[in-house]
Amino acid sequence: MGKLPPSLKTNNKLRTPIRSIVQTLQSPPQQSQSESPNHNPKIPNSITKRPTTTTNHRPPLPSPITFTSPDITAAKNQFTSLTTTTTRNSLILNNRFCNAVLQSFSSVSSSIQDSIKFLDHMKKVHPLFTPDKSSYHIILCQSCKNPDSNLSNVNKALTLMASNGFEPDKVSTDIAIRTLCSTGHEDHAIDLIKNLSKFESTKPDTYTYNFMVKSLVKTRTLSSLSLFINEMKNDFHVKPDLVTYTILIDNVCNGKNLREAMRLLDVLKDEGFKPDCYLYNTIMKGYCMLTHGGEVLRVYKKMIEEKIEPDLVTYNTLIYGLSKTGKVKEAIKYLNEMAKTGHFPDVVTYTSLMNGLCRENNALGALELLHEMENKGCDPNECTYNTLLHGLCKGRQLDKAIELYCVMKENDMKLESGSYGTFLRTLCRNGKVAEAYEVFDYVVESKSLTDVAAYTTLESTLKWLTKAKEQSLAV
Repeated sequence: MGKLPPSLKTNNKLRTPIRSIVQTLQSPPQQSQSESPNHNPKIPNSITKRPTTTTNHRPPLPSPITFTSPDITAAKNQFTSLTTTTTRNSLILNNRFCNAVLQSFSSVSSSIQDSIKFLDHMKKVHPLFTPDKSSYHIILCQSCKNPDSNLSNVNKALTLMASNGFEPDKVSTDIAIRTLCSTGHEDHAIDLIKNLSKFESTKPDTYTYNFMVKSLVKTRTLSSLSLFINEMKNDFHVKPDLVTYTILIDNVCNGKNLREAMRLLDVLKDEGFKPDCYLYNTIMKGYCMLTHGGEVLRVYKKMIEEKIEPDLVTYNTLIYGLSKTGKVKEAIKYLNEMAKTGHFPDVVTYTSLMNGLCRENNALGALELLHEMENKGCDPNECTYNTLLHGLCKGRQLDKAIELYCVMKENDMKLESGSYGTFLRTLCRNGKVAEAYEVFDYVVESKSLTDVAAYTTLESTLKWLTKAKEQSLAV
């Protein structure tokens, strides 16, 4: 990047020059005839000469069948025709190929009965095809995409598997539950997982169970989800684990229900699980969303008390939360704490602190922090510069804001919506309407915003300026 002007108190380079790496490709020296590995004067040429090989003519592989119609008769005829044309080498139509054909038909057919009939037809016209568990899982998957009210078609697919020597197992349960949830049939998934949990062979493993919980948090209330978890635990001995509680805590934090998150944290401990760093980070982020810097710090201290080592995300979240709530001085203290634990500030850390300083109307202090950031080898990004641009405008440092904007423009940085609008209003307030139009042109050219958004912001700014002049309020 280019250099910031001296008035911005830093001479460090912002754009890292692109170094071209030129590789010289040297051709290996040509071998003389006497050095040729194929030339040996003691061996007759008739021996060293490559013998002419006769290419074996193999029948071409059949093209995969892609069905576009659920017509069972047409599907049968097409497969029969395929087996007839490949009679000379019927091994080409192996199980993998035939299962792909079955998968193609089941994807367009709405009737599980038709898919079963098609499977029977495939076995009849191609005796070398022996359906395996994957074949019946295809039928099971289809039945779960369009389940009826009492799950009779799903049960029929499971019974078909068992009758052909493939007892449903935990993999079958996983396929069924994932298909039901992914197609919006969570109610059916609940009924099925309860039925399958009665048998040890089909009882869901932790991966299936947690997938189920993750699906339910999107569509169920916390109370109904808790009821499901308790029922699975008490009636079927399927217990939640650390991942389960992480899913629940993440969900309630996104819903800004931090009190419930802390309660779940205690429940997790009572169940014998030790919370990890990710869980605490999740709760800290939740408090940041609510702008509760004090609570972010409290969670961090609780984390330290329980001897859970914080990571870079922990410190960045803590510094962001404190900076956002006007506790920048306290946030800066944790820069040293980070270094003690082997975590060094990155662009997120510094940008959070700059944002906090700008909120306290200390944009010049944010510029000094930029200087420190660069000296420590941490490269600022677009978010950093947009934060500074916005802060300089709010702090009535228009000259420095214009210089910073020129650096951004030189380095092809995009302007964010907030900094763009603030910059336009500051320019117009100071009588620099022509410069405001130039900024508008750059925003459109650089595709920082859509044309409509950029124009709407400019239009509203000019309307404000006109009204201010009329009321003699413009500076």
